[in-house]
Amino acid sequence: MQLKNLSDGATLTLPDDLLWIDEHAWTPAVVSVSYLLTGALLVESALRQKGRLLTLQGAADMAWVTRQTLNTLYDWTAQPLTPDSGRMELTLVDARTFGVGFAPEQPIEAEPVLGFPAQSDTDLYRITLRLIEI
Repeated sequence: MQLKNLSDGATLTLPDDLLWIDEHAWTPAVVSVSYLLTGALLVESALRQKGRLLTLQGAADMAWVTRQTLNTLYDWTAQPLTPDSGRMELTLVDARTFGVGFAPEQPIEAEPVLGFPAQSDTDLYRITLRLIEI
């Protein structure tokens, strides 16, 4: 799995065993139902164009990243989402690609594998990465 920062071309390799846990929690169709003053039912439907959440998470004993990778991800979250920054390309293990940005609420969760704060760039963390298709 790979995450590419489109503003500078930098690429991070992410563990292939990160799972897309909300892959099937989204549908492209959206429906709004309301009643008119006459009592008639008004149903409006359309297709969502973007906004799908991609939450990548590993089990407790897998999908670990180094502190260095985690620090790079945090640096990337500091980039505002504009036409020239904050945009990335996510390539999954099955070669599907998505144009993504970091989700607005808590884009990264991380905890050290050893249970206490890491000291070295090579120390390992369990992560949950929240992205949104843009």
